Parts: sequence; C-alpha cells; structure tokens
Amino acid sequence: GAAAAAATTKTAKAPVLSAGIATEYIESSVRPQDDFFEYLNGKWLKNVEIPADKSSWGSFMELRENTLPQIRAIIEKAAAGNPAAATDAQRIGDFWASYMDEARLEQLGVTPLNGELAKIAAIKDKSELPAVLARLGKIGVNVPFDFGIHQDNKDSTKYVADIYQGGLGMPDRDYYLKADDAKLADVKAKYLAHIEKTLALAGDKNAAANAKAIVDFETELAKIQWTKVELRDPIKAYNKVNLTDMGKIAPNYDWATWFKTTGIEGKTDYVIVSQPTYLKGFAELSGKTSLDTWKAYLAMHLVDSYSSYLSKAFVDQRFDFYGKTLSGVTQIEPRWKRGVGVVERAQGEAVGKLYVAEHFPAERKARMETLVKNLLVAYKQSIDKLDWMSPATKKEAQAKLAKFTPKIGYPNKWKDYSALVVKRDDLVGNVMRSRVVEADRELNKLGKPIDREEWGMTPQTINAYYNPEMNEIVFPAAILQPPFFDANADDAVNYGGIGAVIGHEISHGFDDQGAQYDGDGNLRDWWSPSDHKNFKAKTKMLVEQYNAFEPLPGYHVNGELTLGENIADNSGLAIAAKAYKISLNGKKAPVINGMTGEQRLYMGWAQVWRSKMREPAQIAQVKTDPHSPGQYRANGTLKNQPGFYEAFKVKQGDKMYLAPKERVIIW
Repeated sequence: GAAAAAATTKTAKAPVLSAGIATEYIESSVRPQDDFFEYLNGKWLKNVEIPADKSSWGSFMELRENTLPQIRAIIEKAAAGNPAAATDAQRIGDFWASYMDEARLEQLGVTPLNGELAKIAAIKDKSELPAVLARLGKIGVNVPFDFGIHQDNKDSTKYVADIYQGGLGMPDRDYYLKADDAKLADVKAKYLAHIEKTLALAGDKNAAANAKAIVDFETELAKIQWTKVELRDPIKAYNKVNLTDMGKIAPNYDWATWFKTTGIEGKTDYVIVSQPTYLKGFAELSGKTSLDTWKAYLAMHLVDSYSSYLSKAFVDQRFDFYGKTLSGVTQIEPRWKRGVGVVERAQGEAVGKLYVAEHFPAERKARMETLVKNLLVAYKQSIDKLDWMSPATKKEAQAKLAKFTPKIGYPNKWKDYSALVVKRDDLVGNVMRSRVVEADRELNKLGKPIDREEWGMTPQTINAYYNPEMNEIVFPAAILQPPFFDANADDAVNYGGIGAVIGHEISHGFDDQGAQYDGDGNLRDWWSPSDHKNFKAKTKMLVEQYNAFEPLPGYHVNGELTLGENIADNSGLAIAAKAYKISLNGKKAPVINGMTGEQRLYMGWAQVWRSKMREPAQIAQVKTDPHSPGQYRANGTLKNQPGFYEAFKVKQGDKMYLAPKERVIIW
C-alpha cells in the first residue's frame, strides 16, 4: 500500500486555487465604475441584518464571531480539567466560572464594591484627592487624568510615564459641548438619566442632584480637553517635565502625593505631559469643585467601571446607555460571549497561547512572511521612484524601512500571569486584581531596557498595528484568515486583502504622524522643507476628498482626524498592487472565473471593508474613530489608484472617476 500511495502522490496535481472573491454578493445592477463598494457587496448590504447584539457588522466582526466559540472551547477545557492551583489553566477556568455564576452575582449586588465606595465616602478633605485618583486609576476607573508607560518619543531606548487627559463618561467632548446638535443633546440627556439610575442602584439618596453636578463637572472637563484632531500631533503632545517641576505646569495641585501613590516616584525623574493646558485647567477646576461633587463623581465612575461584573440591574443599566443609546444595539450579547471577553482582557496571552496551538497552522505564517517580504521590496523600489521626495530624505526613508521589524502570528515570549490571584467566587476581586497586575507590569518597565518581544495585541485579535517607537508591524494570528488571507485562494485576492493591510501598517511609518519618527523610533524631523511642502499638498487634497463624504445626513467624515489612516489605506493598496506584480515574477496573472489578477486584487480590497453600522454608532465613529467608514475606505482609496482605472476601464463620466490631477498618489 505504501508504495502505491507514494506513486499516486507524485502525479497529484497542485491544488486548484480559487479566486477567493465572494461573487455571490455582487449587485450587477450597479456598475463597478460608479460605486465599486456597492457593486461588489450590494447583495450583502441589502440582505444582511446587523445582529441585535452588535452596533455594526462586517468582515472584522464576522471573524471575531467565528473565533469566539473556538476560544470558549479553550476556556471551558481549561476549566474542566480540575487544574492545579496557580496555573494558567486554573486562573482561566476559575475566572470564567466566577463570571458565569450569575446566581452568586445576584446575591452580592453592589457589595463587592462596598470597600472602595466606603473609602470614597470617607474622604474628608480635597487634599486627599491626588492619592485617591492614583489608586482608582490603578484599578481601571476612568479618572480625569491618568498615565501610560511607553517608549520616550525622543529617546526610544527608555520607558517613560506619559500623563494624559480623561474622565469623561461619553465618547468625545462634542457630546457635552454641541448643544445645537439635537442628536448629541439627546444623548447627553440620557447620560444624565443613566448616572442618576446608576447612583440610585448603588444606594445614593441624592442621586438626582448628584447626577446633575457630575454632568456639569464633566462638561467643564470637556471644555478644557484637547480635540481628537489636536491629539494627533506628537510634537505638541511631547512635553518633558521633571517631577519636581509639575507645579509649574499645573499649580496648586499635590503632584508629589500623586507620583508617590502611583509608584512613579523613585523609578524616573521626569514624565511626558501630553496636554499641559488641560492639566493646568484641571487643577483650577478641581479647586473650584465641591468635595461632594468630587465624591459623587468618583463613586459613579467606580460603579460604572465595574457595573458589567455586578448583578443584572447594574449590567442592564450600563447596557441601556452604552449599548442602546450610544451604539443603537437592541440586545445585550449572550453571557458566554461577554465572558470570553472578560477572560481575554485579564489573561489575553495565556488564552492566546492555547488558541495558536490549536488554530494557527505553521504554513500560514510562512506564506505570510513571503507576502511581507514582497511588500517591503515594493516599498524599497517605490521610495527610489518618488517624485516628491528629495534624494537625502529618500536615503533616510530607506534606512527606516530597513529597520522595520515584522511580527507575525504570536509572540516568541509569552506574558506571565503568575502574579494574578483568581478565586471562583470573587468576580469583582478577580477583575480588580487583574487590572492591578497589568498596571504593575507596566509600571515595572520604568528604568528597564526596552522589551522588544512584547506584543500590544493578543494573537486572537482580528486586527494589526504599527508601533512607531518600536518601528514594528504586527499581524496577530486571527486576522490571517478569509477574507483577509485565504490559504486556498490565488495570491491576487490576498495581496488586495492582507497584502494591503500589511502595506497599510508599513505606510503608517510614513504617514503624517509616523513620518515624524525615524527608524530607531525617535521623534526627529528627517524630511527637507521641500518634502514637507510636497507631502502637505498631497495630504491636503486627501483631507478635502474625505471631508466631502457624508455617511449620515449632516455628519461628514473628518478628513483631518482620519488623515493618517486614509494615507495608510492609499499607500497600502498602491504598494500591495506593486508587490503583487513582483510576486508574479514576470509571469502573466491567471484569469479565474473571468476575472483578471488585477481585478481580483481590487475586489479583494473592497470585500474586506464590507460593513454596515447603526446610526448612533455611526455618529460616534465619525466623532471619535481615526478610520473612515468602510464604504469610503473601499471607494475613497480606489478612486486614487491608477491601477484600478486600468483594471475596470474607468472613464470620464463614471462616478468613480477622478481627473488625473485630482488623484492623490503618494507611493
């Protein structure tokens, strides 16, 4: 039998690769030259309902939904084996059990928070606030300012604490300040009601008066906060301050106590203050705000931060505002799906390690490495041909590109969760302890060498990212499946899908923010004045193109806020198309089901962004998300690609047509 089997394998043909395009969704009544997104995805857009428990639906969400049962099985397996104490399996299993035991949570009500609520109620004097804010920040409560640890933007060999604004219960300052927008004003009124009900559930006798005081306080915070567009400027946000000089930035505030309680003191002698004017305004506002308002505000944010882990009344109240009002979702996700998320937030890599072992074949990583290599080659060739970049800057760009670190699938070194104590009957305690473990993990980086093995996303995340300070592009295992990456499909669709995502992440190194960092991850201007001028002219056109898009009447895309992502989409797809040509090695692309290689590449791009969104979620997205809505990521990007015009014979008079001088071609 063995010999016969060997003989047959010799003659077996290579598997026939599919086109990988979901042609069943094509709406043939729409011409690809008029609305490519609608043409390719029209039947899907018409027939698919957004699930009742989702604010939007599309490729990313669908993959996440398919991954959830796999992760649930992993968690339940860990929970079932009666594992030894203080192992990953015990921590995963008992955390899950503590979340799924709803009867116990009903019985407990708000009592798991009584200790923290009592500490807030016992505050006698505003001088105690800095220590209280530091402690609450550490257990994950949304306070008016907090800090994160990352690499120093101007010295990427050092970790630094970066202080930033916070403390609002709604997604953006516009929700507080745009009284002329009826929809936002309605959300604000419902937010007030949400706070009142939350306080009442927690036993506050003055819930109505306190709720009003809290919303007024947050409105004052919103006034002094920087806008989402202002927050995009890394130079403006880089303000290096010695710990002893914090009083100069924000006078009349006890910074020494805050630094001591956070644990920053003694680990570093300076911090980066991201929004100095905000901190100054905050210190003044804090002084003017009554102690009673402060106590109500802190109690409310504590409860809000832990509502999901309390009894049903709290869970429902939180969902009523953050789900129904803010996102338009009509139904809460089933308990088990939320439970998967809870376990992942606390022990993401411990779960990820098990996920990768079961669901990430080695050959997927190998094929991905080839894709990344071809994209880097395409960038290298492209830089030399750029007409807008000076020769000296091209040299710097090549040096930066050569230093890119790709990470694919999963980390080489897994996070250790042994410091986390997990009890089967103490959900709130488990969440609190896990937040403290992560806060300590971050804090302990100060003064240590940079950990280049660390990942900012778990392997089971459907996403990818570029980190300018590390100059690395990271692709978790879970995004490496259809429609992004299809192991059974011809390469064209993969270059249009994951290839353009790879290109997107690489080009973040050269977008309006990323280009301000050099190959070592330091903020340093390596462009000549003429490069800046030429680049600015191109990006100004891109800002105007996207400003014109209007997903809902009266709500336009913010071309400034979305600029970095739009540059990355534009460049990523352009480079993916070049990389696809490189991969063909001079051979002609196969025609599959009547579609040329180039056509399949652009179809691969447009099917990735297949998505729908509920109206309230769409408003929040336009206000807060640096990414454009899916339909514009698809069409807006394609309109600027010369290859798209050739592949689909787009001509003057077609709705997808832009005159050559109006097309933004960066790479």
